[in-house]
Amino acid sequence: MRKLTIAILMMLFFFPLSVKAVTVSGKSAILMDLNSGRVLYEKNPDEKRLIASITKIMTATLAIESGKLDDIVTVGEEVLKMYGSNIYIELNEKMSLRDLLYGLLLRSGNDAAVVIATYIGGNEEKFVEMMNQKAKEIGMKNTIFRNAHGLDEETQNYSTARDMAILSCYANKLEEYRKISGTQKYVVKGEDKTYLWYNRNKLLTSYKYATGGKTGYTPSAGRTLVTTASRNGLDLTAVTLNDPDEYNSHINLYDYAFDTYENYQIIDKNNFSIDQNFYSDKVYVKESFSYPLTEEEKSSVKVMVQLEKLKKYKNNDQVGIVKITMDDETIKTLPVYVSVKEQKKSFWQKLLEFFHLGMIEIS
Repeated sequence: MRKLTIAILMMLFFFPLSVKAVTVSGKSAILMDLNSGRVLYEKNPDEKRLIASITKIMTATLAIESGKLDDIVTVGEEVLKMYGSNIYIELNEKMSLRDLLYGLLLRSGNDAAVVIATYIGGNEEKFVEMMNQKAKEIGMKNTIFRNAHGLDEETQNYSTARDMAILSCYANKLEEYRKISGTQKYVVKGEDKTYLWYNRNKLLTSYKYATGGKTGYTPSAGRTLVTTASRNGLDLTAVTLNDPDEYNSHINLYDYAFDTYENYQIIDKNNFSIDQNFYSDKVYVKESFSYPLTEEEKSSVKVMVQLEKLKKYKNNDQVGIVKITMDDETIKTLPVYVSVKEQKKSFWQKLLEFFHLGMIEIS
């Protein structure tokens, strides 16, 4: 089996960008590109810390992925033990799972968290097992959940800025999460009362590029914050842990990134072609790839296409890879597939098939 390697130097066109210093007052912080996962800034990103109510991002993720958002949930006795930030739902009250999620993310309702956990998991303990399993699945390597809400007087949830950014990237792939976490005001009309909830994430009203996120606070954890922001096609998430000035830290991080980086589409799945290859059939990739880059990084990005010369292949078989590198470090690998054109059958082929089918004995 022979391989054909085609090197393509991406000629990316940049404009001069200004760079500013970043001031972050938190003990831990990270700034990550939502789509590629590239880290644009970090400060003690792997130190384990109490995370308080940003725990509820995982609670919301599991609830959304359950596919039960339209279910009507009856509030059980689990709600009676909750304290701190609540939405003040009552025993035996009925509310849709979707509405509970708004109370969870906008108002950080601890009571909403245990009601959701009990409904999805059967009880909070089993739901916490689901939280930890999900954390492992998505690559959160230094996280342990022990409750669904983030209160830490009895049980504690520990994570890192990096892990919480990974969770934010994952959650923001869910349309319902993006919608709810970015909502500024929400009204729920129940049988006996009406709820009016405003989002506690002040960045949504103080920073024009903010798109969503989740707040957190306990005396032990300090102020924790996960947010998202977008400008000119650059979608970012920021995390700060134990930060007394969390909103200014997030604004500083976003302003730094938007002034320093541009998001460039390196692979466009709709305009992907290789002139020199083994295949007369078209080769293609199934996804596009974009990456945030600075002015100085423009000359270090390369795309390598490696094709395998297969004698036998069928439609949609993988025939190679595209490897994108920067400073000789691989930042993304994409499979390459072949699209086999359906050949029109000749008159004689059709005639032979006709006679072949006609000779099949039917019993």
